[in-house]
Amino acid sequence: MPTAEEILFDAEAAMTNTIDALKKRFDAVRTGKASPALVDGIMVEYYGAQTRLKDMAAISAPDPRSLKIQPWDVSQLNNIQKAILASNLGINPINDGKVIRLPIPELSEERRTEMTKQIKKMAEEARVEVRNARRDANEAIKTAKKNSELTEDEQKARTEEIQKLTDKMVAEVDKISDAKQKELMEV
Repeated sequence: MPTAEEILFDAEAAMTNTIDALKKRFDAVRTGKASPALVDGIMVEYYGAQTRLKDMAAISAPDPRSLKIQPWDVSQLNNIQKAILASNLGINPINDGKVIRLPIPELSEERRTEMTKQIKKMAEEARVEVRNARRDANEAIKTAKKNSELTEDEQKARTEEIQKLTDKMVAEVDKISDAKQKELMEV
């Protein structure tokens, strides 16, 4: 049976992982600035297997308004182009036979609003995950109390620590979400 410290450590680790995952998801949200993270989630059909684009090409941002994708295997240019078109990026790739260029257009007001809704939804999912980690930790603390490994005072103190940690992590999610929304709405 884990100790109270281990339960707290595990809860904090789960909450931190949730925030890290949220940051990665936010990096993939297009804000009008070129970032190689925009294409991180794109999977390409590569000799019959789904392969991450970043594992089969060099991706760079030569300027703030475009991305350059240079595949290690030039014969895969068409597959990469198809995968980009199939993704929900809303960017038309330009294939010049050696590299693919992705011009990053300005976002329309309608698209910015739509992406803001996406960000809010992702943030809410992260908050739910943080709260689930809190619930799991609280259950483990209750079980430890039931098994007489903790006193009632220790249980109360640990539950309060878990709640403080949860509040801190939810505030972090809100801060990250607000910053991304602000970045998205900048013209």
